[in-house]
Amino acid sequence: MQDLLTLKELTQEQFKSLLALAKQIKASPQDYAQALAGKSVVMLFEKPSLRTRVSFDIGINKLGGHSLYLDQQNGALGKRESVADFASNISCWADAIVARTFSHKTIEELAQHATVPVINALSDLYHPCQALADYLSLAEQMDDLSQLRLAYVGDGNNVTHSLMFGAALLGAKMTVICPEGHFPDGLMVAQAQELAAQYGGEIVLSSEIDKIEGHDAIYTDTWISMGDTTKLDDIKNKFAPYQVNAALMAKAGASFFMHCLPAHRGVEVTDEVMDGAGSLILTQAENRMHAQNALLVTLLAK
Repeated sequence: MQDLLTLKELTQEQFKSLLALAKQIKASPQDYAQALAGKSVVMLFEKPSLRTRVSFDIGINKLGGHSLYLDQQNGALGKRESVADFASNISCWADAIVARTFSHKTIEELAQHATVPVINALSDLYHPCQALADYLSLAEQMDDLSQLRLAYVGDGNNVTHSLMFGAALLGAKMTVICPEGHFPDGLMVAQAQELAAQYGGEIVLSSEIDKIEGHDAIYTDTWISMGDTTKLDDIKNKFAPYQVNAALMAKAGASFFMHCLPAHRGVEVTDEVMDGAGSLILTQAENRMHAQNALLVTLLAK
């Protein structure tokens, strides 16, 4: 591994190794307290963040490293100076770059010109660090993730893409249920299905909410992604049948509810489900740090 831009670049062994290492770091953090001693990580953020920024910053500190946060006050990427020059300069000082950008092309350009590892902390196409944390959270609940039946409900987006590739690598079954016109990117779906076939998994798409039956966990996200100017009133009726509530959880037979946050309570999910016994949302949030730390240790502790 040189970088992590998307999960689809990983082998099954690499993905499983990251999850196993994350479990170890979470269980015995003292063993990794100096794993990044003397290392510095620059975090480039074009978009606002709570969980990503805090989990990376504190996680790097817990590994004995140093993090530096750069936002748009330093000039927009590619505007004040080219992305290539940005990457080249940061590589002179830092040991890794974590980037949260609007366009995945920016991430790719950073990786192309940087001489240090680049980690995608979110782009328009992928959210690999989130998916790592999500499957870590599920691995803590299930011994064999190849037996997992995961349902994603709502708007197909970057999180959906990364979850599909994760399920494919694990040989698990994932059902993506979206209103017509709101499915994930067709190329991403085709690639995930091809990968799933390689490892004995299955990626199924449907607009029928009845397909929710027979799943272990239900995952949803906001109906309108960050930066999307669509008004909720314009899509609310279309998405209403896809709200995750107690009745939908019961229909699915699901034990667990998942959401990458932030959530719109009472919109895509009810308070009853979010705060219920099967909700993994805070576990997912905590596991962002442990999963990312496993990634940092893998890329930098050499």
